[in-house]
Amino acid sequence: MTLDSETSKTITRADLAEAVYAQVGLSRNESSDLVEQMLDEMMVALVSGDHVKLSSFGSFSVREKGERIGRNPKTGVEVPIKPRKVLVFRASHVLKDKINKATQQ
Repeated sequence: MTLDSETSKTITRADLAEAVYAQVGLSRNESSDLVEQMLDEMMVALVSGDHVKLSSFGSFSVREKGERIGRNPKTGVEVPIKPRKVLVFRASHVLKDKINKATQQ
């Protein structure tokens, strides 16, 4: 697998469910349900303020950003940006190492 932007593809829920079906041996419906249930659990945890850590992959967390003044790049007019929450992903060292090894080949 290459990481070339022209040949790379987006992995979808259906792709994940198909991989579970092929590798685990559950039915296609059970595989799809398993993927949906896992993603739902992750969403519930993040909405409630918990961290989600997947060993050898990375961790997800929600961070609060405070109010600040931004600038419209076209007009230069200052605009207040309201406080909000953002999703943060930090890749594990294992994932970073795999990505770096794949790009060096």
